[in-house]
Amino acid sequence: MCLGVPMQILECDGIAARATDGTREELIDLSLTGWVAPGTWVLTFLGAAREVISEAEALKISDALDGLRSLMAGGGLGDAFADLEARPPSLPPHLQAALDAGRKTA
Repeated sequence: MCLGVPMQILECDGIAARATDGTREELIDLSLTGWVAPGTWVLTFLGAAREVISEAEALKISDALDGLRSLMAGGGLGDAFADLEARPPSLPPHLQAALDAGRKTA
């Protein structure tokens, strides 16, 4: 499984950028996003930026990854998924429409 890691762009040179996740710096490929300004947050997978994300989204993802690291080390999740716990579960729109129409399958 591949997890996306949010990183903030420090400097950009064409389709290559130096970015940080707050603890380490990494050279990342921007082929899929194109040039982005320093300070921009991107979601990276295996050294490649896949999408530009907001700072708020980057913080949520970072909190979730921190919670998973803690759980794997024998600790607890803490508030890692507080944004999910604060709301009821929801279905994707196409499944909600099927349920509303009385269907048991999409």
